[in-house]
Formats: sequence, C-alpha cells, structure tokens
Amino acid sequence: MGASTLAEAMVNPMLDGVLDAGPKVAPPLEILKESGQREVFCGLTSIVWLHRRMPDAFFLVVGSRTCAHLVQSAAGVMIFAEPRFGTAILGERDLAGLADANEELDRLVKELLARRPEIRTLFLVGSCPSEVIKLDLAKAAERLNRQLLGQVTVLNYSGSGIETTFTQGEDQALVAMTPLMPSSDKPQLLIAGTLADAVEDRLVDLFGRMGVGAVRSLPPRRSTELPPVGKGTKLLLAQPFLSATARALIARGAELIPAPYPLGVEGSREWMAAGAAACGVAPAQVAAVLDPLVERGRHAIAPHRETLAGKRLFLLPDSQLELSLARFLSRECGMELVEVGTPYLDRQLLASELDLLPAGTQISEGQDVERQLDRVRRAKPDLVVCGLGLANPLEAEGFATKWSIELVFSPIHGCDQAGDLAELFARPLRRRSLLSFAA
Repeated sequence: MGASTLAEAMVNPMLDGVLDAGPKVAPPLEILKESGQREVFCGLTSIVWLHRRMPDAFFLVVGSRTCAHLVQSAAGVMIFAEPRFGTAILGERDLAGLADANEELDRLVKELLARRPEIRTLFLVGSCPSEVIKLDLAKAAERLNRQLLGQVTVLNYSGSGIETTFTQGEDQALVAMTPLMPSSDKPQLLIAGTLADAVEDRLVDLFGRMGVGAVRSLPPRRSTELPPVGKGTKLLLAQPFLSATARALIARGAELIPAPYPLGVEGSREWMAAGAAACGVAPAQVAAVLDPLVERGRHAIAPHRETLAGKRLFLLPDSQLELSLARFLSRECGMELVEVGTPYLDRQLLASELDLLPAGTQISEGQDVERQLDRVRRAKPDLVVCGLGLANPLEAEGFATKWSIELVFSPIHGCDQAGDLAELFARPLRRRSLLSFAA
C-alpha cells in the first residue's frame, strides 16, 4: 500500500434489529425470509452520493483494487473532475501480514492531507479485505486524530460486503458522525438521509411556509457543521435504510416521527404533514401549502400511469427503497405487485409503508438469488426492478428491467419529483414496446 497506488486508484466523483424506542409494530403481511447467495452492491458504493453531499470530506477506502474498480463502475468516469474519494490499496504483503498496514496507512493519510489541505473530515472506510486481515480502523482513526489534532477529524465506518449492503454504507457513515453532533434541547425538525441539494432546499422551504421554524439536515452540506440533537429534536427520516442512525439519534434524545417516505405524491404529502404536525402546525395550514403541490404532482403522473397501469411488477432486493416504491407504483400508478423484495426489513421504520401495501402482497426479506430468479421466470412480470448484476441477463431473457442504482442517484423525493419518478419506470416499458414494434 503506497502513495503511488493511492493516486492510481483515485476514483472520480461525478461519475434483525428493531428500534428500541416506541411501540413494536407487527407486519400486516406475511414475509418470506430467504438466506442464500445475494446479488447486491456492498456499502462502499454509498460513497458515490455521500462525497457529493459533503465536498469538504474525503472517503478513503482501505481495500483492494477490486474495491476501487467497484466504486468506479458504480460512479462512472469524469476524468477532469477532482476526486474526493480514493482507495488505499492493500497489496499481497499487507494481506499476508508481511507489512505493517497501520504504518503504511498513516503515511498515506499524511501524504493525502499534504496534497489536499482543504479536507476537514476524513472517513476511513473498511472493506472486505481490511475486515479479513482484522485491520482495526477504529484504532487507526483514534491514532490519526491524536496526530492530526486541529487539522482534520478522522472517522471510520464499514462498507464491507460482509457486513453491509448497497445503501447501508450511508447508514454506517451517519452513525460515525452522530457522536460529534452537539447537544441541544431546542425545538427543531431534523431530516436524516441524503437528498439532492435542490430537493432538500424545496422541502425546507415548504416546511418554512407551513410554519416549521428550525429545520436541519444530516448529513450536512459541510461535514464540520453538524446539526445539534437532543430532547427537542423531532426526527424525520428521508430514507428507509437508516436503522442504525435512527437508533443512535433516539439514544441522544430525538423523537422519531412515523411516516411513509417522500416518494410519490401520497408519500411526500404524508411525510411532510407528519413532520409539520409533530412541530405543532395546524392541519389547515398544512393543506393550504401542500394541496396545490398534490394536484400538480398527480397531473404530472397521469401520462405515465397510462403506460404503467395494469402492468405486473417484480422488485428484487437492492436499495431498501423497494417497499416505498411498491406503494407508489401500486397506489398511484396502478401497477400489480408480483413480489416486493428487500435486503433487510426494519418493521418499525417501514410500518407506515407496510400498512399502505395491497392486501396479499408477497414480500421477501433477504435473498436466495437462484430461487428468486426462478420465481421471476415463472411469474413473467412486465417489469423487473433489480441491480446491475441481474439486469443484463434478465434483458437477454426478454424481461424489461429497471436499474435500482439509478433510483438512489436520481432526485426522486417530493411531490415535485413524482412525475419524474413515474417516468423512470414507464421508460423501459415504452422502450420495450418500441423495440417490439420495430421487430
């Protein structure tokens, strides 16, 4: 592991626990639990959207060349962009225990900071290789914090595929930040989960128009400007995959607001209304602000509903957005749900979504990929939502597919984005129809 390999491996930037707090909610639907081979990205890929959120932070993956190639494949390539993440390559000597990986890591970090003095927070991101050789990145972060006191804050979390799936990397990163959040019992609404800047600005503006005062976000746009948390904090999750983050914030005094997630018109309205109600806003004021948005959102969905209504949908587990997407596509777009798969199901965080799914919906938690693919082939759905690793093989078998990863990278939250969200699913069906007509 050396400076040359770090520079070589830089990747360009554009490119079953239930929460202890609150009542336990039993799932209204029977869940098929599977355990076997999975087909999903590891948590390293969350770096791709986290680094865009916090431009003063740097994400250093301690892993192999495979890790570097994975993140690059997920992100795409912009060769003129200045990267804010990279890989400290663990070579054969590191993996065999012949080199002191800690000494090499310390040297690389100092060389990186000498080249990039604008970095204010450095995340050491664990991977499968660093987990296998038992490289203790928590101790490394403590050591580097002592050495670099006043220059940079060093945090660590695991994005290893052994421990995390696709979106859980963000959950782990936010958990690493929560101990640094200042304490305050002042009333505030805290939105947890990465959103596109323009989407977040819009949502914050809407909350302000409804009369909600202080609205803060985690992660913040600058890693050094962490929001406070305490007994006055009302916690509203923007993403359903933040189980560990929710637990950590509740332990600091925050009160979790139960709500569907802000995908589609219905979910977005209920999400904003729940946040406003928790802050004492009257329903009439909520309706005055949100009803015009709801009308516009439904109008934007309408042309895509013509394509989607009656079509059969199979969602394979990937991003943990699956239940929210299924609710939106079923209730607002008229699609028939064949099966809704999710890598991990936190029943409390998703209770509101479970309540809105049609009776009899088949939900699967975890994955045995061969068995699930057999169910896809038997059901012959009109559209399959899945990860990149399965999309091309399924397309070759004649199925129309939608990449799950695009749903994480796209600005899809809020009433204003409902039409765009519907279009993402209508597009592959229209493409399939055009190809069939041309043939």
